Amino acid sequence: MKTKFIVVLFLAVSAIGFSQKQALKAAAKALKSGNMDVASDALKAAEGQLDMADEKMKAQFYFFKGQVLASSSGESLEKVEAAADAYNKSIEIEKTAGGSKYTADASQKLQLLRQALIENAIKDQNAKNYKGAAEKLYLGYKTNKADTTYLYYAAGNSVNAKDYDKALLYYKELKELNFSGIKTEFVATDKATGKVEPFDSKLIRDASVKSGSYIKPETRTSESKKGEIAKNIALIYMSQGKDEEAVAAISDAKKENPNDAALMQAEADVYYKLGNIAKYKEIMEQIVANDPENPDLLYNLGVSASRLGDNDQALGYYKKALELKPDYTAAQINIASIILGGETKIVDEMNGLGTSSKDNKRYEELKVERQNIYKNAVPYLEGALKSKPDNVEAIRTLMNIYYQLDNPKADEMKSKLKALEGGN
Repeated sequence: MKTKFIVVLFLAVSAIGFSQKQALKAAAKALKSGNMDVASDALKAAEGQLDMADEKMKAQFYFFKGQVLASSSGESLEKVEAAADAYNKSIEIEKTAGGSKYTADASQKLQLLRQALIENAIKDQNAKNYKGAAEKLYLGYKTNKADTTYLYYAAGNSVNAKDYDKALLYYKELKELNFSGIKTEFVATDKATGKVEPFDSKLIRDASVKSGSYIKPETRTSESKKGEIAKNIALIYMSQGKDEEAVAAISDAKKENPNDAALMQAEADVYYKLGNIAKYKEIMEQIVANDPENPDLLYNLGVSASRLGDNDQALGYYKKALELKPDYTAAQINIASIILGGETKIVDEMNGLGTSSKDNKRYEELKVERQNIYKNAVPYLEGALKSKPDNVEAIRTLMNIYYQLDNPKADEMKSKLKALEGGN
């Protein structure tokens, strides 16, 4: 009896193996002819016995399953994910078993799936469908978690979609992964436009330079994204009314890199958003001390000083920024704005004067002071227009000042303003 039982069991197992082979053979034939319905049915027949199959047959099954699911995925992210999972499963099984029959093809098909996902995500992003873009980018990351760049862009699109809960989850995952986003970039200057442009590879960059279209080939390292991620985590917490968590998020990020300029800037931004301008200024001064030749930092310090009501200090920072960057339009505009702000006090005093000889004398003195304010502001406004000749507000302000000073350039400014505003 014992011998007969063993024989019966052996026959049963053989029958199962034969049935699976036939099902997978039918699936392969159907896939080759493009008959996905038949292939799907054949795989369903084989799936019930998959636990008893050998590793080679399992790898084949998942490779075929990935193709069937991908063929009918359409706009369904669930099916795309299931297809990707099937391809990955096939690759994993062969890796464990030491095989490689389906790995190359499965990897190629998986890459095509991910490529289509990213292309559609870009379309969504361009159409401002940020939620759709974020979902596709995150799935692109899930299908190959070694590529954390997709997770970074998924977080950014979630922010744009105002889906802050998802964005926070993605940013936290990036932080746990110690994502920096630092990469080597191969760049060259377009000979025609003078713009520095990045290339996908050194080979392509070098070929473009060799063609003569590009010059000045350089290899550079991109900036770390850690500061931006820490700042965004903090800002999301702030939007949720969690100010303490916001400050803690930045402080935690700074433990590893206490002098990281991006993180310090992020911390300053958080305090700025919280309305703690004094703390913002303190941090910004520390950043400037670490990088005294950075005009943008000096400009930001000017903004914070101005908000604190210290216009003299703000002017100092703006002027230092201009020394480093003579065409810094924003600094020029802000200097002119502070100078012109002194007019209010003069006008108020002029309006409060009477008609006595003493008042008339004072009025003339104030009139001279007012004209001096205009004259002091003019060089900065003119400088701003040199770098940005279509700055409507600068043109309008200059036009009014020129009229006050009886400067013939007033009519020129008027014509420019008319042209920019469409003849109005």
